[in-house]
Amino acid sequence: MLITFHMSEKRNLIVITGPTAVGKTALSLQLAKEFQTEIISADSRQIYRELHIGTAAPTYAEMQGIRHHFIKSISVADYYNASMFEVDVLKCLNELFKKYPIVILVGGSTLYVDGVCYGIDDLPTVDLELRDKLKVQYSEKGIDFLRNKLQLLDIEHYQKVDINNPNRMMKAIEICMMTGNTYTSMLTATKKTRDFNIIRIGLNRERETLYNMINNRVDTMIEQGLLNEVKCLEYARNTNALQTVGYREIYDFMDGKVSMNEAVDKIKTNTRRYAKRQITWFQRDKSITWFHPENLSELSEFLKTRI
Repeated sequence: MLITFHMSEKRNLIVITGPTAVGKTALSLQLAKEFQTEIISADSRQIYRELHIGTAAPTYAEMQGIRHHFIKSISVADYYNASMFEVDVLKCLNELFKKYPIVILVGGSTLYVDGVCYGIDDLPTVDLELRDKLKVQYSEKGIDFLRNKLQLLDIEHYQKVDINNPNRMMKAIEICMMTGNTYTSMLTATKKTRDFNIIRIGLNRERETLYNMINNRVDTMIEQGLLNEVKCLEYARNTNALQTVGYREIYDFMDGKVSMNEAVDKIKTNTRRYAKRQITWFQRDKSITWFHPENLSELSEFLKTRI
């Protein structure tokens, strides 16, 4: 793809979103080369320096000499959330726009992407006693307890959240119980305005093709040594970063709950479900223009009208 533009003085943020394994990284690299700019990662797991294989984080070789921000920048022991990401990225953009008229943001972490584009509302500080109580209930009653509770308190968020991630469900439940409002309502207040132009691109493929790519990616992770990576992270297994797809299933194998083949199958199934939720989340945003990752000519013509 070769794009020829009469560059304006506008500051432009090209946002590339879509489901996991769809081809976002490859496109972001191509655009970064075209525009001679840098990339901001909006992936809530690739930000952790200890996670490699299970997050499909790009290696230095795969980055092709293009500077990436927010990849392997904090530890799994550090507390981090979408609100903090919003603040950090806006500071980073202020510096990058001094050098480049165009910056690329790429990732599929829904709240991270929306936080940069629209802002994250300030959420109340959670009462520690309530959090401890929920943790005990989850430990005693299992994940179905959290699912049922969230369905009752906020069915809209339940339909979007990763229902295999207890920490994310507990966070939403805590806010609902503390405020008497739905967690969804706390995330849908007036959108913040930005002093730069935002161009939102969504990538998607035929479902069967996408699911095959997800399955192949998981097989590759296993071949690359995902089991050994998880074993080395045993000390951090209770952190939020490790309570995610690709890690918790391997811990189930290590705990003797499932066979290795069953763990791999669960990773594939849970990743496909996650991809489906990503698509549902992003499709609600009508500002996103969708493309097939290989339809570069159409994408090029679109960008010419927006920059």
